[in-house]
Amino acid sequence: MWVLDAGIWVFSLFLWMVGNTKASQPCIPKFFGSNAIVCVCNATYCDTLDPILLPPEGVYLKYETTKAGRRMELSEGKFQRNHTSCSFMGLEYTFNASDRYQYVKGFGGAHTDAAAINILSLSPAAQEHLLRSYFSDTGIEYNLLRLPIASCDFSTHPYTYDDIQYDFDLKYFSLVEEDTELRIPLLHRIMALSKQPISLVASPWTGPAWLKTNDNIKGKGKLKGKAGDKYHKTWASYLIRFLDEYAKHNITFWAITAQNEPVISLCAKHDFPTMNYSPEEQRDFIILDLGPALANSEHKDVHLVIHDDLRINLPNWAKVVLGNSSAAKYVSGIGVHWYLDTTIPAQLTLGATHDLFPDYFLLYTESCNGFYPWDIKVDPGSWERGVSYSCNIIEDLNHFVTGWIDWNLALDMNGGPNWVKNFVDSPILVDASKDEFYKQPMFYHLAHFSKFIPEGSVRVGLTSNNLFGCMLKTVGFLRRDGAAVVVVLNKCFMDVKFSISDSPVGVIEDVAQAYSIQTYLWRHT
Repeated sequence: MWVLDAGIWVFSLFLWMVGNTKASQPCIPKFFGSNAIVCVCNATYCDTLDPILLPPEGVYLKYETTKAGRRMELSEGKFQRNHTSCSFMGLEYTFNASDRYQYVKGFGGAHTDAAAINILSLSPAAQEHLLRSYFSDTGIEYNLLRLPIASCDFSTHPYTYDDIQYDFDLKYFSLVEEDTELRIPLLHRIMALSKQPISLVASPWTGPAWLKTNDNIKGKGKLKGKAGDKYHKTWASYLIRFLDEYAKHNITFWAITAQNEPVISLCAKHDFPTMNYSPEEQRDFIILDLGPALANSEHKDVHLVIHDDLRINLPNWAKVVLGNSSAAKYVSGIGVHWYLDTTIPAQLTLGATHDLFPDYFLLYTESCNGFYPWDIKVDPGSWERGVSYSCNIIEDLNHFVTGWIDWNLALDMNGGPNWVKNFVDSPILVDASKDEFYKQPMFYHLAHFSKFIPEGSVRVGLTSNNLFGCMLKTVGFLRRDGAAVVVVLNKCFMDVKFSISDSPVGVIEDVAQAYSIQTYLWRHT
C-alpha cells in the first residue's frame, strides 16, 4: 500500500511540475545605491510571475524576496511528518484553520489623475507591461482600485464636476477629460486584463466652491449650512450623479466613502482640495442626506464607508456614527489611512473598533511612503519602504482589516505630478524620457499578499512559541480553494530558523533570511 501511495504521489508531483514549468521572466535589476534595487521594465521586457498552481499534497511552494536582490523567487519543499524542538531549535508556528477571523476583500492601489498621466506617458507596449504587472495573473493580481471623485492633490489642477454657481439642480454636472480621456479608458483596459472582478472604491476630496464655507475648491472649508438643507442634499446628489455618469461608461463601484480625510486635512500644510467634518456632522449628513440618497438610487448596493482617515480617530469616530442606529443602517464599513499608525497601538484602535462593531468591515484605503515633510519624497530601491508596507499590512490583517489599498499606482521620478507639490513615493516609478518604469521593493512586498490571498480568503490562527527578541512578523490564511497561505517577514539583521506545523499535513522547516519576506502556499484540504 505504501508503494502504491508513493507512486501516486510521485506521479502527481510529475504532473504538477509539468503544469508548473517556469515561464516567468526574471527581474532586470537597476541599482540606485548599495542594495537599493529596482526592476526595470520597458516596451520589450518586464519581469513576470507564473499564474498560481497549487502543488500536490505534501509539497509547499515558497516565494522569497530579499534586500540582497531576490524578487519573488520560487522554490518548493516537502513537509516533514514531525520534528522535535530539541533537534530543530527554532521558532515554532502552528497553523490552525479552525480558528477563523475576518474574510479578505483584497489589495490594490489608487487610480488617480497622476497615475493615469504617468501610465499613458509610456509607449503602448510599456503601458501594457505596467498594467499586467498589477492586474494580470502574470502580475500581482490587484483586485481593488480607489478613485478620487473629481480632483485631488494628485491632479494637475483643482476642478470639480460642476463649477457653475448655485447649480443646485446639477444641470451643468459633467465629467471632465481626466475621466473620459485618462481614467475611464485605462479602467476598461484593466478590467479586460484581470481574471477576477475589480472592486472600485470612490472617495470625494472636495465639492464645488459654491457649496463650501470658504467659497473655494482649495483649502479648509465645510459644507455650508447643516445636514438636511439644500447644500447637503445637493452634495449627496452630486455623489450619486458621479456614480450615474460612470455607470454610463459601464463602470460600477463596490463602495463609496463619505469624505476623504475629514479630520487630518485640517492640519495639512498645503492648500488641499478638501472638506472637513466632525464625526457628528458626518453622522447627520448620512442620516438626512447621503444615506437616503444612496438607498433610493440605482446604486443602493454600493457600500457606504465612513471615516476614511487616520486610525487615531478610532474607535471614537465609529462610536459616534455607528452608535446611532439611524446612521448605522446605511453604513457597511470603516475606511482607514495608515499615516501616523505608529503613534498608537493597533489593538487600541482597530481591535477596539472591531470589538465594538464586528459587523462593519475595516478597510485601509490609503497608504504611501515619503509623506512626512522631512522625508525624501522618492527613494528609488528603498528596501526599508517595502518593509514598512509589509509590517503595516501584517499588523492590520492581524487586527481584523479586510483589505489594504496603496496610494498612486504610478508616479514620475519626482513623485508627481501634484499641483500642491505634495510629492510622495510609489511602488512603480515612471521615467517617460526613457520609456521605462521601475518596480520598487514596495511593489514586491505588496505582491506577497495580493498575489496569494484572493478575495474570500479567511484569516486563521497562527500561533507561536516566540520568546525571542528578534521576532518574525507573520499572518496566516485559508483560501476558498483549500490552500493555506502564510506570509513571513524577517526585519532582522540575522537569519531566523522557524517551522510551521499544519496537522495533519506535516511540518515546514525553513530559515527566513535576514531582511527578507516570504510567502508559503500549500494544500490544506
